[in-house]
Amino acid sequence: MIPMMMNRRIRSMGIVLKKQDARVCDVVREILPWLEARGVDVLLEQESAKHVVVDAAAAPSDTLVGRVDALIVLGGDGTLLHAARLIGSSGVPIIGINLGSLGFLTEVKLDEMYTAMEGLIAGRYDIEERMLLDVEVIRDEKSIALYRALNDAVINKGALARIIDLEVSANSQPVLLTRSDGLIIATPTGSTAYSLAAGGPILYPTLEAIIIESICPHSLTNRPLVIPDRHELTVCLCRGQDVYLTVDGQVGMPLRPRDCVRIRRAETTLKLMLPFGNNFFKLLREKLGWG
Repeated sequence: MIPMMMNRRIRSMGIVLKKQDARVCDVVREILPWLEARGVDVLLEQESAKHVVVDAAAAPSDTLVGRVDALIVLGGDGTLLHAARLIGSSGVPIIGINLGSLGFLTEVKLDEMYTAMEGLIAGRYDIEERMLLDVEVIRDEKSIALYRALNDAVINKGALARIIDLEVSANSQPVLLTRSDGLIIATPTGSTAYSLAAGGPILYPTLEAIIIESICPHSLTNRPLVIPDRHELTVCLCRGQDVYLTVDGQVGMPLRPRDCVRIRRAETTLKLMLPFGNNFFKLLREKLGWG
């Protein structure tokens, strides 16, 4: 076994939680006094604090990350994706406690929580950096929106819309013109999310690559493509109505014909804290039932 790295001890933690989960209140009531008894200052995200009845300090999301050494996420992968947007480019590391069912990002199980926290406080944890994507919408040659993605950027049609035509280029070189229900541009982290459900490949999460994958293409020769992350992608909507861009399944906007979406690797990364080290293959066996 490879020994874990010793990092700085964690002395302050922010907490972001899944607001719709009834179990969260009990978990927060337990973990707060436990952390405070070990000399750790705790701050709840202000919106999260509204959903639990505890006597704890809270801070708005835009100032929270500047006041803590690390961020704890109590919930599932969707909650962690939300927290990743809060972190932005601050570089604050994050640990996910899984209250969900699948949890490729929230790797720590609930019954492992206190063991994981002991490791964090003592500095016994690894940091795994995950690539992020900058997703920019261009309309009439002007930038009108900018998002950051940990998992993916998806362009797809509405429920009753017809097939859409999308033109994809990489570093200004044509890649494909796809007639399909949409397109997924995914990171290695996102390879186990929507991309996997659509038939895409599983990538090791620290690979430096990007997946291009059509959704229900009208051509049997259209297959998922994996390219180096140094390529800048441009996806233009040639034809289609009721078309949407969705980033990490949580934010986005409608697109018009001739809109283009520019996608490039972000300069910053998301830092995931792994108190038990990284065993991606074990995670795959557990989550996908590989035995």
